[in-house]
Amino acid sequence: MKISKLRDSLLLQEDLNFLLTNRIPRIALTRWMGWFSQIRSPLLTRLSIAVWRLFTDLDLSEAQPRPYQSLQECFTRELKPGMRPIATDPQVLCSPCDAIVGACGTVQAGSVLQAKGSPYRMQDLFGLAERAAPFEGGSYVTLRLTSSMYHRFHAPADGRIEHVSYISGDTWNVNPIALKRVRGLFCRNERAVIRLRLADGTPLALVPVAAILVASIRLHCLNVLLHLRWPGPNEMPCDAAVFKGQELGWFEHGSTIIVFAPPGLTLAPGIASGQPIRMGQPLLLRESR
Repeated sequence: MKISKLRDSLLLQEDLNFLLTNRIPRIALTRWMGWFSQIRSPLLTRLSIAVWRLFTDLDLSEAQPRPYQSLQECFTRELKPGMRPIATDPQVLCSPCDAIVGACGTVQAGSVLQAKGSPYRMQDLFGLAERAAPFEGGSYVTLRLTSSMYHRFHAPADGRIEHVSYISGDTWNVNPIALKRVRGLFCRNERAVIRLRLADGTPLALVPVAAILVASIRLHCLNVLLHLRWPGPNEMPCDAAVFKGQELGWFEHGSTIIVFAPPGLTLAPGIASGQPIRMGQPLLLRESR
């Protein structure tokens, strides 16, 4: 009886969470948050951060010390030098961001998992089947950034960014509760597909996915801020050299980055759903030949 009541209570909490974060005008609220976060007022910013801390484990001790003039400056904060050591082994691809590992594993028949029992097609995420083809039989890792985490993302290895596709969409919450209930959620939300070529010719893809309250993605290689009102172009060729650990851009809140690698790269030891990871720690390993 106690187990049944506990299960019912947890289901009720999930229902309330889903309703409060999804059955609302998501895009309007996200646009409002974008406006509010840019208001330059030290007092309002301090009050907003105090409220933020009531609901999250926000820790600013690792950030570069500075007086924040807006909430956006706090969201996109830089870290003190040396706070994220980069895995130096050339056989290791490092995590591009701080995150909690979500669904991960092997790409099978062009599909991957959003959550247990909830697959989605990579071609729907990438926009074109041929862009997903190089990763068939390879590895994927879903990296979920919570709102209090460090929001900048970095290059997993040396290489070049070859192309960026921007795909506009919705702003569903990307927390585990929503991922269990909304099929193909990542394929519905606003996202960018960043295609890289590593120094040895290996293809790699990073797919930052926006979410409720966050629908702006800054990419340094193109010097653009992608957002819900982005007028285009949606296909942006690029030829930007990057080095391992180099900052590629940031989210203006928290969201998800999905990493795709071809066969020959496998998940690093300890990479499993629910595990925390920091930018710079091993994410993928090259298989020995």
